[in-house]
Amino acid sequence: MRQFFGIFGNLSEVTVGSSKPLAGLLLEILPPLPAFLEEYEQLLAMITACGIFVGVVPLIPLVLVLAERKVSAFIQDRTGPMRVGPWGILQTLADGVKLLFKEDLIPPYGDRVLFRLAPYIIVCFSLAAFVAIPFGAIDLGDERYVFIVSNLNIGIFYILAVSSVIVIGIIMAGWASNSKWSLLGSLRSAAQMVSYEIPVGLSILSVIMVVQTLNMQGIVDQQDGGLHSWLIFRTPFSFIAFFVFFISAIAEVNRTPFDLPEAESELVAGFHTEYSGMRFALFFIAEYANMFAVCAIAVTLFLGGWQGVLPGIDILGGLPGFVFKTLFLVFVMMWIRWTLPRLRVDQLMNLCWKYLIPVSFFNILGVGIWMLIFGADTMDMKSLGPSLVVIVIAVFILLKQVFKGVSGTKRETTPVPSS
Repeated sequence: MRQFFGIFGNLSEVTVGSSKPLAGLLLEILPPLPAFLEEYEQLLAMITACGIFVGVVPLIPLVLVLAERKVSAFIQDRTGPMRVGPWGILQTLADGVKLLFKEDLIPPYGDRVLFRLAPYIIVCFSLAAFVAIPFGAIDLGDERYVFIVSNLNIGIFYILAVSSVIVIGIIMAGWASNSKWSLLGSLRSAAQMVSYEIPVGLSILSVIMVVQTLNMQGIVDQQDGGLHSWLIFRTPFSFIAFFVFFISAIAEVNRTPFDLPEAESELVAGFHTEYSGMRFALFFIAEYANMFAVCAIAVTLFLGGWQGVLPGIDILGGLPGFVFKTLFLVFVMMWIRWTLPRLRVDQLMNLCWKYLIPVSFFNILGVGIWMLIFGADTMDMKSLGPSLVVIVIAVFILLKQVFKGVSGTKRETTPVPSS
């Protein structure tokens, strides 16, 4: 049995430096197992760690849905939900209870098996992405334990793989509904998600070229040392890669202005039009879980993960710091949703194939040249200094052009004919 689970990595021994995953901590703090269960201690620790995440992660959408309703209300000068609970904090819970007891309808001419299976596939693989994300760490004696279910050596590759399966669930939901609108929405979503996975993967590849590892905790460990060691500042090209990744992630999780699969004006509600009750709620649980997951991945890859801002000082560090940085990116996504209008489908694809993908290839080439010039140790000031200089100059030029365009825009007036 130990040899079998060794295929997936020994949970108590897969480490990066002196860090161990959460399952390793559970092996030490849980009471001793009976003799006939000692052979399965790693399996039980893994199941316990997964149970903790499965119990916590579905609560994230409850918070994010309420947060989005409050953020949208603030942007639109409203109060948002205020009736259920103090300041309306129980409104999302009340909506969940209502959906739980609503009638579960299945189209009479649809595929009943696939119709029921689709939302579970989407939710399961949405939650599976959290397995390889390091949320924080705790030091106990000489050991450091990381809040991560499994410290996979190919963690970022695993996340890309499991998140790609969500497309299959969306296509199943559209096909099984036996509705032209649902099918069209699912195909739109599949085309969009598959397209934007390319710039996401290329942006991640530019990070991997710098850190030389696929392990998520290894990427965080290489950003230890303060704000200047975060990967977003290592090279000018990783600075660009962060924004390419973030924009592509917004499109991949079907958020405005890229929510073409749910365009109400032409698709009613997209691939989940025929769903009701709790199955309808599962799609939104998956959507908000994916939104939190991609923001957590962006924090891990570019913003230091759970490392603090200052070396040796735990400011924005640990689990609270990681959650704060992740929620800030989630807030930016919500801000964008309630600020920008929805794109057309041709604009959506043009942005991906004509702009983001070429820029991503340019980043890979730039990172390769930067590594040849400054070497693999990109934390050295000889590379960090020029990187910050180039970033500041580029941002200054960009802002100058933006303000120049804004100030140079003249409002056209229609001449009023004389009486």
